[in-house]
Amino acid sequence: MPSLISEERGALPPAGSAGSPQDIWAKKKELVARASAEGFSAARVTRPDAIPQAAGRLAEYVAQGRHGQMDWMAERMNWRGAPDALWPEAQSVIMLAEAYTPGHDPREDLARPDRGAVSVYAQGKDYHDIVKARLKRLGRWMLERWGGEIKVFVDTAPLMEKPLAQAAGLGWQGKHTNLLSRDLGNWFFLGAIFTTLPLPPDPPEAEHCGSCRACLDACPTGAFPAPFQLDARRCISYLTIEHKGPVDPELRPMLGNRIYGCDDCLAACPWNKFAVQAQEMRYHGPHRAPALDELARLDDAGFRARFSGSPIKRIGRDRMVRNALYAIGNSGQARLRPVAQGLVDDPDPAVADAARWAAGRLA
Repeated sequence: MPSLISEERGALPPAGSAGSPQDIWAKKKELVARASAEGFSAARVTRPDAIPQAAGRLAEYVAQGRHGQMDWMAERMNWRGAPDALWPEAQSVIMLAEAYTPGHDPREDLARPDRGAVSVYAQGKDYHDIVKARLKRLGRWMLERWGGEIKVFVDTAPLMEKPLAQAAGLGWQGKHTNLLSRDLGNWFFLGAIFTTLPLPPDPPEAEHCGSCRACLDACPTGAFPAPFQLDARRCISYLTIEHKGPVDPELRPMLGNRIYGCDDCLAACPWNKFAVQAQEMRYHGPHRAPALDELARLDDAGFRARFSGSPIKRIGRDRMVRNALYAIGNSGQARLRPVAQGLVDDPDPAVADAARWAAGRLA
């Protein structure tokens, strides 16, 4: 199974010491207060068996091929679709939200053709590192306070965080399939703490999208076959981050200057009028709208140095330069044609193909 971000253990309380209902509710209240003190925007509790419908939906999604090259979604589906099978000893799942709300409308960067648009979540420090550290502090506090055992997850284990978060009442999966909240908007990360401690679960959240289609209509590539459905193979976030090799020429013009992810459906959501301010300023870092010519000239060492500590580092130099060349081809900036022309013989086939395409577009 994929490695856990953290696993902490403490002494189990004596048998029969779970406490009265009043004690359990008091623990939960104390836990929520502690989570807030650690910097989380919200904390809710659910049970590991709270999403029985998830396995069937995942299997259908994979069977339709909508996961594209993300083979990891098809692996270990017995765990991914059933959190209670991931760790049978767990009695409760604590789902936590951490806001990364931008201080600007990210769509502003789409009007800067010589710059690359980077998804808000990736403009600063890697959220895995920040959320992991916060979860570990909260988990250790739990162990010291009450004992038990915990496992801590941040987006790397075979776990469907969004259905669990909806079951816990943090929000609901909107028509864009992302989680959104009446209290937080949709700019927030998710973390999970599995524990052997019994805690009272929160009621699940209902869907509140109504007749709104803002997120669906905002998608440049038509990646939503229907409300609440996503075909990753047309999603710009997937194409610029997960997809290996050349992107379908039909889709390349639709990428615009987006070089890492896409925020259009998130930014369009009206519930963002209730978004809370991000407390962690390290999310708002130096990687907003980098110059395309600088990105296209990066070698491996330069790429690693520039994006050290950033989630962008996971795609590697070749994919970033490929994306930058697609953006150059869409820029209409004739002065960038020599940059593309200089990469037509790049050792990476996808980069060379993107360079020829971009040079041809600007000829």
